[in-house]
Amino acid sequence: MDTPPELSDFLRTRRARLQPEDVGLVAYGARRRVPGLRREELAQLAGVSVTYYTRLEQGQSLNASDEVLDALARALRLSPDEHAHLRNIARPGRARPRPADRFERARAGTRQLIAAMREVPAVVVGHRNEVLAWNPLGHALLAGHLDPAAPDHRGERPNLSRMLFLDPHTRELYRRWEEEARANVAYLRLTAGRHPDDRELAALVGELSMNSPEFAALWARHPVNDCLFGSKELHHPVVGRLELAFEAMPMPEGGGHRMLLYSAEPGSASDAALRLLAGAAGAPGPDCGITVDGWELPGSSVNR
Repeated sequence: MDTPPELSDFLRTRRARLQPEDVGLVAYGARRRVPGLRREELAQLAGVSVTYYTRLEQGQSLNASDEVLDALARALRLSPDEHAHLRNIARPGRARPRPADRFERARAGTRQLIAAMREVPAVVVGHRNEVLAWNPLGHALLAGHLDPAAPDHRGERPNLSRMLFLDPHTRELYRRWEEEARANVAYLRLTAGRHPDDRELAALVGELSMNSPEFAALWARHPVNDCLFGSKELHHPVVGRLELAFEAMPMPEGGGHRMLLYSAEPGSASDAALRLLAGAAGAPGPDCGITVDGWELPGSSVNR
């Protein structure tokens, strides 16, 4: 990632979302040509000189102290995730080193764990949102139209971000697609700050920017957020509507690996649908599979 433009874009977008009255300032002078705080106003709030702040925003000063960055974070009212992102992109030399260009895999113990979770959809992803492993129910829930073994093959490994923006099956899966898209881009921005020299991540961002106008527009807004829990509303092509709770659990080996887990409220219609999907995904049999809109599931117990 090209850090100075990253820093410049981030600070400008955060200035733009605040008005003088939002931070207790009185706006004087002619009508503003651009929205948000001016550089001199932000410098005043943060207690730094306008010249120093201008150099920082232009990427000409890459040694800002913790105190200066903390003051800017307070003045801009940054969230904890945005504050951490500011530190990463303001001082790229202190960010985590670029991971080696290798084919990452989930640990054997992790694979064993998710395989044992027969009634819980589980997906293990890397820091670029690439799928490292999934259990049968995780595959059936999110990507039944793909080969279950795809995560184990370099040329076929799915990426949840690429699927969300470029795969029509995945786009139709999410009832709140716009919300999912915003969260996805916000996470990619955060991880880009953590891994500024990751060539594969930069290539993914470039691919999505070129092929998805929605991604390009969201990326330009510079959202930053680490979505670790929440809810998902899905319209599954096999079992219909699902309302699921979502948790993203960091894995102990580090490297940005996360386990994504989904669950339904006990006794709900979504719980019944998820159990139906689990039964189909875990009960393979010869010549009894079904296909719905390209999604393949084993078993004959699913009501088409």
